[in-house]
Amino acid sequence: MTSDHMRKLDKYADVILRVGLNFQPGQRLLIGWPGHGMYGTPIELAPLVRLVVEKAYKLGARMVDVIWNDDQLRLTRFKHAAKNTFEEFPIWRAEAAIEAAKAGDAMLVFYAENPDLLIGQDVDLISTFNTTISKHMAPFSEYISKNSTNWTVVTAPVEGWTEKVFPDLPAEKGELKFWDTIFEMCRINQDDPVKAWKVHIAELASRSEYLNHKQYASLKLTAPGTDLTVGLPMGHIWRGGQMTSQNGIEFTANLPTEEIFTTPHRGMTEGSVTLSKPLNYGGSLVEGLRLTFSEGRLTEITARQGEEYLQKILKADEGANRLGEIALVPHSSPISRSGLLYYNILIDENASNHIALGDAYRFGVEGGEAMSDAEFASIGGNDSTLHIDCMIGSDEMDIDGLSHDGGSEPLMRKGEWAFEL
Repeated sequence: MTSDHMRKLDKYADVILRVGLNFQPGQRLLIGWPGHGMYGTPIELAPLVRLVVEKAYKLGARMVDVIWNDDQLRLTRFKHAAKNTFEEFPIWRAEAAIEAAKAGDAMLVFYAENPDLLIGQDVDLISTFNTTISKHMAPFSEYISKNSTNWTVVTAPVEGWTEKVFPDLPAEKGELKFWDTIFEMCRINQDDPVKAWKVHIAELASRSEYLNHKQYASLKLTAPGTDLTVGLPMGHIWRGGQMTSQNGIEFTANLPTEEIFTTPHRGMTEGSVTLSKPLNYGGSLVEGLRLTFSEGRLTEITARQGEEYLQKILKADEGANRLGEIALVPHSSPISRSGLLYYNILIDENASNHIALGDAYRFGVEGGEAMSDAEFASIGGNDSTLHIDCMIGSDEMDIDGLSHDGGSEPLMRKGEWAFEL
């Protein structure tokens, strides 16, 4: 690696700790928790992880620990383990994540995997594997949904994923190209990345404040193959860029991030929507997906590829068939401008307006963090063991905010903001 690359990698580690986590002296840090079909931090990212750990200690960390993951071991399990063992789960991993969240430790995830890892493997086993992870991690997901502590999700190139995104480049050149792409979308190439992030976060906050003031009753989304109305609960809160944990730490949950998002009403989604990008979930790809809703519930699924797999995944619980998030992202976002499909939810969702099937963030409604499950459901919040982001935006999508008195105002036209701040 060149000295310039190492300098940017050092800046990236700084942004992860100072912008993503806003890591505080005296905190502990846990890197990696199970989710999205993975059991922890990709082992091949050890050089970057070591750099983050060193910087965390220099910032005053009391202790840093890492839960590692090796995708090749996951593949080996699918190839050779008995089929009746895929409901087995390493409980200690869930317990470690839950204890860290309870203690207010900072929590960092590297979401990076080979999207083609499980191609050719038994769809039923993949579904069982992912459902098992979601079930055992559900108690931890509640802590994340309530922002119990400061957390962030970041990414980095790994074997298989690099070749998928840059198939025409030799492996080493593809990895460097991928790193350059991540540096660009995470503002590492700017003279002062931390300052650049502060400016960007302020703009996202302004967009959120505008919509919070409006308190629309619903959003109307139209595009080729899409005619969807998404109802919003009373007291919904739009978020973007930065949030505050229950222990009072401001943090940025996703790097990169270009979205503002809120919690929809679980019973008030009507119509159909066609995904504008493939859905990669748990190591399997779903393409050409179209979803139809009635009274908030998903009533029909069609797809060119992966329909059977998604149908099985969504049997996890009733809430998996309702919306838990709606997010707005201008089509001109830096990730969209790259013109690439990344087969990674963290990145791809920041190129496109998106919805999420399944669990809703409690912090998306006023007072949601303190609500019981029954109270959250009563105001329209959705609970599920799953949270599956689906990219639906394009340069042909229009979005209108519908007010409680029947009025309509443009929010987006042809994928771009239609209101001035």
